[in-house]
Amino acid sequence: MTEASLTAGSPSLWSPLRRRLFRDRLLASVVSNTGSWMQDTAGTWLMTALTISPLLIALMQTAASLPVLLLGLPAGATADILDRRRLLLLWAGWMLVAAVILSVLTLTSWIGAWSLLLLTFLLSLGSAMNGPTWQAIVPEMVPREELPEAIALNSAAFNIARAIGPAAGGLTVAAFASVMLGAGIVFFINAVSFAAVLIVIYRWKRTPLFTSALPAERLLASMRSGLRYARFTPAMRAILVRAFLQTFCVSGMWALLAVVARENLHGGALGYGILTGCIGLGAVTGAILLPWLRQRLSADAIITTAALAFTVTLLVMAWGRQFWPLVLALFLGGMAWTSTTSCLNIAVQLSVPAWVQVRSLGIYQMVFQGGMAIGSAVWGVTAEHLGTSFALTAGAAGLIA
Repeated sequence: MTEASLTAGSPSLWSPLRRRLFRDRLLASVVSNTGSWMQDTAGTWLMTALTISPLLIALMQTAASLPVLLLGLPAGATADILDRRRLLLLWAGWMLVAAVILSVLTLTSWIGAWSLLLLTFLLSLGSAMNGPTWQAIVPEMVPREELPEAIALNSAAFNIARAIGPAAGGLTVAAFASVMLGAGIVFFINAVSFAAVLIVIYRWKRTPLFTSALPAERLLASMRSGLRYARFTPAMRAILVRAFLQTFCVSGMWALLAVVARENLHGGALGYGILTGCIGLGAVTGAILLPWLRQRLSADAIITTAALAFTVTLLVMAWGRQFWPLVLALFLGGMAWTSTTSCLNIAVQLSVPAWVQVRSLGIYQMVFQGGMAIGSAVWGVTAEHLGTSFALTAGAAGLIA
């Protein structure tokens, strides 16, 4: 089948899957993201075993998000001026090594609360530098008319991993008598999962979409031009403001879920993994429904509705004491999460020119994860001093406002 026949007519949701390179990338994403979500669950639950402080537990989300806030723009700039294939190989290797070190320290019981935070930060640093480039290679693998479908499939694949990974991570930790041993095994599985990314990227024979006769930009100049573009483009500014405000308020859902599982439900690692998996299952459902919703509602209407859904989720987390209402609320939150992230991501990718695409994605990721990092720390401090229920209710009030 020729490229022309592949792109003829209106693309369906499954059209990008007919392209082998995109399929391979998608499969590698599922494997690697499943390992990462297993690690996220095991790491957060390990922190609950190392400390009773809600702040330190919430800082696990800050450690996961802060590198994107600090490095989102440099990550996008380097990807715009350097070879993307080599960058992907470098940072996938970085994450593999960091996960191996974390696994060894945990299995030997040398891990502590602060070293766990540090190694989580280093892993997330690799993810921050890798993320914009990993997203930006999608237009090199599918034609522009199939890009919304490709992004939707990426979101679905990510959220399939989110649905499977937390439960698998919680089950693995619960399968061992020691939280330390179970978490160490999960960290090693995550390290192995990065091999899938390395194999796909190593076999990729890249042909860049956009080439310029001009000399390559220097890093700082590239970053400044990306910031100028975001500052003086009204559509981009609107996306960034909405992304920060929404993620700041909703970050408590991620940062304090382990605290809710431990204090309100008195659950173990498996229960926490199931609750996190419910968010992923809702996210998969949201990804499936999103094309239908996008045909009937504007992106602004979808994101506003998602904010109201997040409000319900946070209030149930704050005041609910039963397992099943929380499951349903987290499922709703997962649907809202996919709807929000997909709409914002599609808006960025379709509204920026090729020369500044990865920098724009980097700035977007920086702002998005900045809301997560700052919000997690704020809600963690609030929970430490005023209680978890108060912190979650305040987040819900912020969404309504």
